[in-house]
Amino acid sequence: MYATPGEKPKYVVAFAQDTLANDWRAAQVRDLRLALSAYPEIEFRFSDAGGDVVRQIEDINRFAAQKVDVLITSPIDAELMREPIARVYRSGIPVILLSRRVNGEEFTQFIAADNRAIARRAAQYLAKRLNGKGHVLILQHIPTTTPGKLRTEGFLEEIAKHPGIQVSAILRADSQRALAIQKIEQALAEKIPFDAIYAQSDSMALGAILALKRAGLDPKKIPITGIDYIREAREAIRAGELDATFTYPTFGKEGAEAAVKLLRGAKLEKKEIILDSVMVTRENVEAVEPIF
Repeated sequence: MYATPGEKPKYVVAFAQDTLANDWRAAQVRDLRLALSAYPEIEFRFSDAGGDVVRQIEDINRFAAQKVDVLITSPIDAELMREPIARVYRSGIPVILLSRRVNGEEFTQFIAADNRAIARRAAQYLAKRLNGKGHVLILQHIPTTTPGKLRTEGFLEEIAKHPGIQVSAILRADSQRALAIQKIEQALAEKIPFDAIYAQSDSMALGAILALKRAGLDPKKIPITGIDYIREAREAIRAGELDATFTYPTFGKEGAEAAVKLLRGAKLEKKEIILDSVMVTRENVEAVEPIF
């Protein structure tokens, strides 16, 4: 709660988060909390669904029953969470979606970066690094989320333009570092061929790097791309172990700004806000600040 002594907050902004086990998702909560802390009239609440879609729906229903003034969420499943979010929206509570969309249009605003475009650029980059020939292993984000879907579709669409490159496997690791380690170890044990790794988050990219090192392989010899651009990714790029990544902010600041506008009675001009993403390599790693 953010109120000066003796002052009671007038509004409640609630964030139904997917999981706090992921560093990016934990940072998203921190960024929202920090941005809203500037407004003593607002109380900020959040929940942790532990990566479980049923729990996230329950969290959303609980916040709606509490009649919060603004609901913010990042839905685990674009289809299963469509109707629960729509019910909150139809009840008159504004709903802001950060980084992940639902199918349908019953929400107030969606804020993200262009996941399909990021995936296409990653495919173009790896195709060039491999000189148009080789095998790419994909470490996939949660496929029921819109980022997971678009980061896969965009990459496959673009890489198909390079007939000399094949996707050897798509291994789901849910943007979890530990899962990414397991999946790379699995790929090596099963002798799945790969000359490059497209990780759909930096956490998975860093897990892949660690797994390669454990196996006695040099990650500097295997082009790897990530998404997010966290500080550890910057260090990996500096060390030559991560080839490239793409900035993907938490959108906490933007979500807080939208919530404040709504609480002040303003209308949001756009249904969707798509922020720019920058590709980061050794060429510009010193000039671009990590998202956290």
